[in-house]
Amino acid sequence: MAAASAPAGSKPKLVKSLKLFDVYAVATGAMFSSGLFLLPGIAAAQTGNSVWLAYLVAGLMILPAMYCMAELSTAMPRSGGTYFFLDRSMGPLMGTVGGLGSWVAVVFKSAFALVGMGAYLALYIDLPITVTAIALTIAFGLLNMFGAKETTLLQRILVGTLVVILTAFCIFGLARTGIADAFAPEPGYGSFFRDGFGGFFATIGLVFVSYAGLTKVASVAEEIENPDRNIPLGMTLSLATATAIYTLGTLVIVTVMPPQDLFGSLTPVADAGSRFLGWLPYDLGVTLIVVSAVAAFASTGNAGIMSASRYPYAMAKDKLLPATLARLGKSGTPTLAIAITVLVMIAVLIVFDVESVAKLASAFQLLLFGLVCLAVIVMRESRIDSYRPGFRTPLYPWVPIAGVLLAFWLILEMGAVAILFTIALSVLCGLYYQLYASKRVKRRGAIFHMHRHLGHNTFEGIEHELTAIVHERTQPQNLSYESVVARSVLVDHTRGSFDRAALIEEMVALGQERFGMSEEAIRGVFEGERMDVHAIRPNMYLAYKTVSDIEESQLFIFRFGNRASVDILGARNVHTLMYLILPEEPAGLDLRIVGHLAEVAQSDRFEERWLAAKDENELAAVLVRDDHFVRERAAKIPALSSQMGKSLRDIDLPGSCLVMLVERDEQLMIAEPDLAIEPDDLVSILGEPNDLSLLYDPTYLE
Repeated sequence: MAAASAPAGSKPKLVKSLKLFDVYAVATGAMFSSGLFLLPGIAAAQTGNSVWLAYLVAGLMILPAMYCMAELSTAMPRSGGTYFFLDRSMGPLMGTVGGLGSWVAVVFKSAFALVGMGAYLALYIDLPITVTAIALTIAFGLLNMFGAKETTLLQRILVGTLVVILTAFCIFGLARTGIADAFAPEPGYGSFFRDGFGGFFATIGLVFVSYAGLTKVASVAEEIENPDRNIPLGMTLSLATATAIYTLGTLVIVTVMPPQDLFGSLTPVADAGSRFLGWLPYDLGVTLIVVSAVAAFASTGNAGIMSASRYPYAMAKDKLLPATLARLGKSGTPTLAIAITVLVMIAVLIVFDVESVAKLASAFQLLLFGLVCLAVIVMRESRIDSYRPGFRTPLYPWVPIAGVLLAFWLILEMGAVAILFTIALSVLCGLYYQLYASKRVKRRGAIFHMHRHLGHNTFEGIEHELTAIVHERTQPQNLSYESVVARSVLVDHTRGSFDRAALIEEMVALGQERFGMSEEAIRGVFEGERMDVHAIRPNMYLAYKTVSDIEESQLFIFRFGNRASVDILGARNVHTLMYLILPEEPAGLDLRIVGHLAEVAQSDRFEERWLAAKDENELAAVLVRDDHFVRERAAKIPALSSQMGKSLRDIDLPGSCLVMLVERDEQLMIAEPDLAIEPDDLVSILGEPNDLSLLYDPTYLE
């Protein structure tokens, strides 16, 4: 059965198993750790009781980065997030800086979160903090290896627990103190802006990194179902939750705690809770807050390992790191990339002062936010037709520009040491690219498409890749597009001279005979506006055009032997020309079919199999994904053998299964509804893998 395996030459892909709540859980869990459970005391010492306003403003200031990340994630839902976006927009050098830098930053931040979790656990269990953090790192690493679905199940539990407890903390806190008291806290804090506007703005920079985890979800975009909806919606809900809890939580803290107690507190939420939750028996209020803190640090560490491991995985697929890092384990996760991430985190926990380095890594994350906003501008201004995000940043270009300016302003606010660390890490990543990766890749980013006078430097691969992504994002509709390929007409020319006029005459004859198209319709395709042309592979060209007077897409394929001379499209050594004629509806059909063809044409051993195909059936077997295609004698397919003699319109086939071609007595026929199937017919059937497997189930019709 041809559908039993993955497409020949295709690379294993991560499974799309993450839903909206998983996106929300990863993004939310990555934000809550030190931002609420450690920072409020330090932040209040800088700006006084306006600390809650600093958190609110910081939440609003991350909107440009969130919107830009959502746009890029829906246009290019691929593992690696920031790495992939910077690579495809500004080239592999910037991609390397973004990928390795992101990995380092997330590793340090995740290690710091697990140190915090160990510290809170130490309040109840007498364990060494570093040893506890190492054990937790190993445990979360093993869980990540079992699969993204299992990892996010834990993430759901942790985030659900965290959000419920912190929401209760805010509600009870405001209820016990009163809203009026909350906005007029203890006068010991001094004026609303304790150190003036300078101290307030510095505090915004300090607490801004509390929201940095929001965009981590982009690194697992390839594993998200319906990314066009789930990524922007999940991130928006997550930011709304975090901003509300950060703002109201710190408002409660400065209301119930005097400044001398808050400024020196490393457990501000627990200390505040003990002041208004004492009425609960058995010190339950403080216990629940400690539970929420543990859940917060655990969710940040767990989400950090998950997202960090996708950076080396994605870079290895693109040859910027050794290929072994791109291998998927039995559970469909990048096992080696996860293992290396865990080992590096353990080394960080043993060797470094994690808190200090994590703060420095936050400055690098701000640089990445600015570059992501810049990447949106590059992708938009490149005007690549196949850049089709499912979500678009509002108020373009002002929002991305604001994101770039805000990121660099906040880096300056973090001081000279943070700036030097960011520069040093960027330089090291750049040196790695020059010494190792630059000789292994030939990609160029979309930035080369921004100025068409640099046409000789443009990289068409980015267009093909984006087109293939458009095809994948519309997966539920793809079978109808593959049916175009399955019923296409193939003409072989082993010798002779051919030009455009000769091929048009052949298309007229073939279109009338095979598809019942009128001569006027076919000739009209070549009149007026020129056809779009893509080189989907060296020496293999696809020309396509949308016309108004046809209902179905038709594909004409011409192959030329070594002795044939082709004078078309100004190309030499052409072995294949494809002409695709498309109806006007549905919109985007051209990109989806072109995307499918481009994706298949770039698979391993494609050219060898393509040139060896002898007829339309073998052509379909090469162009259509193997796991969606069956070619077999009707008598050998149980679901068909019991329905011999019936016309195709009366035959009951599983789900999406559709008979495309029938070969009888060496004659190839399009599968018309009135055609009756005979036992010796060689049939070509298209369908989803699960439905194709039912063709061989003897009990299907029972």
